[in-house]
Amino acid sequence: MSDTMNELTSLLHEGGYTLVVRQGATTRTFTRRGVADLLDLIDHDPAFLDGASVADKVVGKGAAALMAKGGVSRLHTDVVSRPALELLQSAGIDTAYDRLVPHIVNRAGTDWCPVERLCHGLESVDAMTDAIRTFVNNMKQQ
Repeated sequence: MSDTMNELTSLLHEGGYTLVVRQGATTRTFTRRGVADLLDLIDHDPAFLDGASVADKVVGKGAAALMAKGGVSRLHTDVVSRPALELLQSAGIDTAYDRLVPHIVNRAGTDWCPVERLCHGLESVDAMTDAIRTFVNNMKQQ
C-alpha cells in the first residue's frame, strides 16, 4: 500500500471516521453511516471525488457505484463485496481491501445491507445512483 493510502487508512481508523477522501493536498473526513457522505459529494461537490484517493471501512455495490460515478482513482477498504469489487475493477479504480465477502450485511447482521440489495440487480452506475438517491431521500423523510 502506498504511503498516501496508509496515511488515509490510519486516519480512518484512528479518527473513528467512516470515510476519508483526499483530493490533491486537501483531505476531508466524514462520519455519517452508509453511503450518505458519498452521495452528498456526488450531488454537491463532484469535483472533489474526481481522481481522489479514498479510505472507507465497508464498500458494497452502492458505494462502489458512487465512487465510479465520482471518478475516484484509488480506494482502500476493510471490507468489500464481490459485486462491488467487480464494479470497481471495471471502472478502473485501483482497489485494495482486507476482506472480500459475497455481499454486505445490515448492521444487525440478519440480512443483506439494504443498499447492497437495492443495487444487486442493477447494472448501470447512473441507475444505481438514482436508486440510492431515492432510498436516502426516503430515509430522511422517515
